[in-house]
Amino acid sequence: MDLTPLEQSLDLRFQNRKLFQQAFTHTSFAHERRNTGSIPDNERLEFLGDAVLELAVSEHLFERFPEMTEGDLTRNRARIVCEPSLAAFAKDLHFGDYVRLGKGEELTGGRVRPSLLADVFEAFIGALFLDQGLEKVRAFLQHVVFPKVDEKWLSRTTDAKSYLQELVQQEKLGPLEYRIVDMQGPAHDRHFVAEVYLENDCLGQGSGRSKKEAEQQAAAQALEVWEKRKA
Repeated sequence: MDLTPLEQSLDLRFQNRKLFQQAFTHTSFAHERRNTGSIPDNERLEFLGDAVLELAVSEHLFERFPEMTEGDLTRNRARIVCEPSLAAFAKDLHFGDYVRLGKGEELTGGRVRPSLLADVFEAFIGALFLDQGLEKVRAFLQHVVFPKVDEKWLSRTTDAKSYLQELVQQEKLGPLEYRIVDMQGPAHDRHFVAEVYLENDCLGQGSGRSKKEAEQQAAAQALEVWEKRKA
């Protein structure tokens, strides 16, 4: 796989390219090729990347928001290091274009699935940490993630449903309705897809590991569309 375009877009130079190939290798790809030799998938890098992200994000919030309490720091870290947010970051970086998938996963839309993209983002962070250290991870996040995580973004993700409800009530547009339109994954690892409607007009869609998280993300998407219309 050619990762040169990704290096150029991120202004990075990978030293151990095999690490990054592994970061973009889904289990389905490795499983389909198990008879031709061992191909490592990205699950171990995902595990490491999750821990590195927790540390880097905690450090950023601690320094950027000195007025936040421990509870606020914990909640805001969770809003950043969660599936919908990580999937959005990965989508912005076009990570889905580089993922190596098995045929079945490809046919069922794995390349754009939020859970898969979030996992790839974590695996990439794990690879970058092993390849170039924590300082390079910090620099990467300062460039592509932290500029988006301002007070407005955090307040919107705090309770997007309540904020959207207030806007709708102010303009007396009628009641909002949330619908769970899809559910994927085994019982221990469910992923829900929710949509929010105003009458029969779908305002936004979101996904998450719980119905509540999916509804919050649907509301957050609706707010983005709302703000663009008002701009």
